[in-house]
Amino acid sequence: MNAISETAAHWDPYNQSYFWDPYPAFRALREKAPIYYNDEYDFYAVSRYDDVAEVLTDRDVYISRHGDVLDQIKSRMVMPKGMFINEDPPLHTMHRSVLARIFTPRRMSRLEPEIRAFCARTLDPLVEEGAFDFIQHLGAVMPMQVIGMLLGLPQEEQLRAKARIDATSQSLEPGKPQDMTNADFSGSHFADYVDWRAKNPSDDAMTELLNAEFVDDVGETRKLSKGEVMVFCNLLFGAGNDTTNRLIGWIGKILADHPDQRRQIVQDRSLIPQAIEELLRFQSPGPAVARYVGKDTEVLGTKVPEGAVMLAIIASGNRDETKFVDGDSFDIHRERLPHLTFGVGFHNCLGNALARVEGRTALDEILNRFPEWDVDMSGAVMRPHTSTRGFERLPAYTPNARRG
Repeated sequence: MNAISETAAHWDPYNQSYFWDPYPAFRALREKAPIYYNDEYDFYAVSRYDDVAEVLTDRDVYISRHGDVLDQIKSRMVMPKGMFINEDPPLHTMHRSVLARIFTPRRMSRLEPEIRAFCARTLDPLVEEGAFDFIQHLGAVMPMQVIGMLLGLPQEEQLRAKARIDATSQSLEPGKPQDMTNADFSGSHFADYVDWRAKNPSDDAMTELLNAEFVDDVGETRKLSKGEVMVFCNLLFGAGNDTTNRLIGWIGKILADHPDQRRQIVQDRSLIPQAIEELLRFQSPGPAVARYVGKDTEVLGTKVPEGAVMLAIIASGNRDETKFVDGDSFDIHRERLPHLTFGVGFHNCLGNALARVEGRTALDEILNRFPEWDVDMSGAVMRPHTSTRGFERLPAYTPNARRG
């Protein structure tokens, strides 16, 4: 858990010394190098709120089709059609419009009873012991169940898909760039299920995807191809698991660190939505988003050439004190201003409404059973990754936990 000196303006997304607490480094970047160049890995980075927002909204300069992770862009990957988060107009507009019909706030809110019931089934058996793991018992399983339910995936298929995600993550070598040239985002492992669901329609998002009609990039009215549907499934299942998993871990850690604020939430559950927003601001599950620089530009007086990689450090922008007073402090009562965790503009996270429902419901159900807890940091494990930041294990215990 080495702290990084605040006097140095340096950022290395692969250096594990930064992983536990990157915020002193982010502060140094904002103050000393708001446009930063890392010559070892050849990328630029912006760290102030307004500059991060500019990178995420200027689609003429900062393009998405080469990926949104540093390793993806450096590997010069070819993204499959349908990987809409890594597409530019007109493909992005076309594919996003199809999914936007499914991920409406109203539809996501309708999932709350099922989310609440799952949390209850998972947490109830743990109450007597008073010891539980925020990730292993809840974060690693609840988001999988929810996105699986949304897509209509049978339990066995959910488990297989989750195992593939975990195996890919565990194969990454911490501290080094990853060659993603041959990374597979095709979702081919969903092929049999897509075929089965096409013959057995149901009241789920998969059936809706298979039947959705839209006008494509050449002006033809059509339905999604099987390949596009598989890519969508792969993307939704992966994204729907990882970031919400990280959020649940941060709920455990940050509220353990701030028991007075946790106590206020226990007593007044109307504070839960604001608490979730502050958690998302304070510890963004995705610390940075990468963009390929599509043409020569200038940022804060620095020339950035076409072909460069620009990192928009969301987690730093979320603590920029010109936007958030005392930004390095956690405060569920702070003035509610828009954070950057779900992005801004046309590439904002389409699943943000679902993530918020999951976070709010999980927190409420946790507090119903565990109004107090401490975390055992000696047993905590962080998952090293350049695109997400959070725990793989976060054991916790209540004041009445059984010992021995």
